[in-house]
Amino acid sequence: MKSKYPLRLTLAAFLAGALAFSAAAQDTKKKQGSANAGSTKAPGTATKGEVTGGLPADARTLQLGDAAPDFKLLGIDGKTHTLADYKAAKLLMVVFLSNHCPYSHASETRLIPLAKEFKAQGLDVVSINPNSPDSVRVDELGYSKYNDGYAEMKLYARDSGFPFPYLYDGDTQAAAKAYGCLATPHVFLFDRERKLRYVGRVDDSRFEDPKTVTSHDTRNAVVELLAGKPVTTPKTIVMGCSTKWNTKRDDIAKAEEKWKSEPVDLELIDAAGVAKLAKNDSNRLRLVNVWATWCAPCVAEFPELVSLARRVGNRDFELVTISMDDPKLQPQVKAFLEKQHVATPARLKRLLAAEGRGALNVLYTGASTDALVKALDPEWPGPLPHTVLIAPGGKILWRHNGAVDPEVLKHKVIDLLGPFYTPEEKR
Repeated sequence: MKSKYPLRLTLAAFLAGALAFSAAAQDTKKKQGSANAGSTKAPGTATKGEVTGGLPADARTLQLGDAAPDFKLLGIDGKTHTLADYKAAKLLMVVFLSNHCPYSHASETRLIPLAKEFKAQGLDVVSINPNSPDSVRVDELGYSKYNDGYAEMKLYARDSGFPFPYLYDGDTQAAAKAYGCLATPHVFLFDRERKLRYVGRVDDSRFEDPKTVTSHDTRNAVVELLAGKPVTTPKTIVMGCSTKWNTKRDDIAKAEEKWKSEPVDLELIDAAGVAKLAKNDSNRLRLVNVWATWCAPCVAEFPELVSLARRVGNRDFELVTISMDDPKLQPQVKAFLEKQHVATPARLKRLLAAEGRGALNVLYTGASTDALVKALDPEWPGPLPHTVLIAPGGKILWRHNGAVDPEVLKHKVIDLLGPFYTPEEKR
């Protein structure tokens, strides 16, 4: 699925939720994995602070020639899958994917056709989601409609058209530890005897467009193994979103507390100011919500709006709230916004400062609502709440009068922003 209009990817957005692992780091992990291979710890017992080199202390790193570890995991088909279920395959690919990661999304545009192409030649592909959904920060979900939970895996696989099983490992993460899953995507390719013959990335591109691929690493390994040849490049670096280990749940709680302590700003605005907002001369998708503290539907939908703004906080997006309360009630309005934690994400704060802009929460001062309607959206019938989604340049892409359906709005925003990193030259 491609973005419906171009939005610039910033370095901060690229870095959010994605880690590139170097070849040197891989060698370090290999040594750590060998040291931990004989660990007597049960899966899931790593203590806080034990994630080193990308893996928990009770995980291992598979070496080339190692046997495929067994697994017993629930698939989105409701069945329990084990390694033995795929014993008939000439080659077996175990690949760790996730719902939320843009690296994973991009690789799947090549992985899905590859799985279909070589199925008749004896390749079976099994995908595993290694992530604990409770260890994924809300701002790491900005490229997906879904979290990494089991129920949402079904929706993601349906939307993506997965032709292979998709298994859930997020509770114990036993398979991720047994295989040494560093990130999503992470490929492990085994021969007929289930010995590891290739490990690493799908290919060398983090973008959706197949034309950006210059090294088809996994495909090359499949072709060579099916031809009875040794793999020319049996190991590559792993690029993607780091595995969300369940030992990181405390970090999520700390991030939530930090967010709740962020300051909330509120400024006054007139019709001319609203008209300027509506022109949207930024490069960001702008969601404008007109509301009031005395409007029950407005109050009810506010938490979902804040959640969405946080989710896409590292994308080219901003939420602007326009209060229709009496300007004399500015302290009460600000108190409400503080209670709702309507803060501005850190990256967006920096952008606003560079643009000379102030608060994204504003209180309308004009006496005439006609002037506000004309300035923001002439098709607005008048009642609150009213919400518009404005593209860079001022075109209203979506409008809704009344309380929004949060799922509809989330899907709309993610569809417009797109689920992939996009190269600058393609914009």
